Amino acid sequence: MKKKKKNKNKYEPLDLVRVIWIDAEEEGETGWNDFKTIQRYSKKPCPEIHSVGYVVYRTDTHIALVSSISKDRKNSSSCEKIPTTFIQEIIPLVPDKG
Repeated sequence: MKKKKKNKNKYEPLDLVRVIWIDAEEEGETGWNDFKTIQRYSKKPCPEIHSVGYVVYRTDTHIALVSSISKDRKNSSSCEKIPTTFIQEIIPLVPDKG
């Protein structure tokens, strides 16, 4: 009977995804602003953003991503939280098996 190999990594792998989402924006300075300039700006579409990262948390309200994480999961990059109402698409990124 063959012995089972021990998994050296005690953590389950995190999903790697690309999230396409629409960002909220704000324009103008503190105090008074030229209203015609604000009107022109208000007609521009909100920017489409593409974020790539490891999913550390996901619920029906938001997804949380980090771009880097240590093997022992004691350190990571900053966390980017995106509200689900902003999200257009979540694309899983999987390694090419070929």
